[in-house]
Amino acid sequence: MATRYLRRYEDRDRMNHWLIALLFVLAGLSGLAFFHPSLYFFSSLFGGGVWTRILHPFFGVAMVLAFAVMFFRLWRENVFVPADREWVAKSGDMLRGDKAALPPVGKYNAGQKGVFWLMSVCLAVLLITGVMFWQPWFANSFPILLRRIAVVLHAASAVALVLGVIMHVYAAIWVKGTVRAMTRGTVTEAWARQNHALWHREMTGKQ
Repeated sequence: MATRYLRRYEDRDRMNHWLIALLFVLAGLSGLAFFHPSLYFFSSLFGGGVWTRILHPFFGVAMVLAFAVMFFRLWRENVFVPADREWVAKSGDMLRGDKAALPPVGKYNAGQKGVFWLMSVCLAVLLITGVMFWQPWFANSFPILLRRIAVVLHAASAVALVLGVIMHVYAAIWVKGTVRAMTRGTVTEAWARQNHALWHREMTGKQ
């Protein structure tokens, strides 16, 4: 019997996703160069310290803009609903290998929604705080104390974003068949039925 596939992401969504991923790597590596002296060697990837300092904020702004496109396309599907509480309560069973206890979910489960909103908040904080100490364009418009607070919040948000991305990548690899959604845009009908039963019903009309 031939394997049936369901369209999960359009080509434009997948291209935008990989653009965000590329910009995340560029912004992350250039930012790490200034996070701690032991990581300054990353600046050699961008032509040295001066160029790294120049390019980092532009990588960041570009990433935020690309993510904004994704945000406005997907935020409605990532709104938490009462059923998500049950998914969270049963998530321990899933981590132990028992998916049968999980309630049926739509296109995104509570874990995916949590990562989506974590990334959204982190990127908003990174943008706002980054502007506050972006030399030479905006930093002089803010008092020194506020800039120092912004630097701390910027670093904390960057760490939280990196952890969120690690969870995102790990989950995509851990759940077999998920990576295909962002490489080819489709998933098998069996994958959809097992992991996102409500979305499967919506797409196929089957119970």
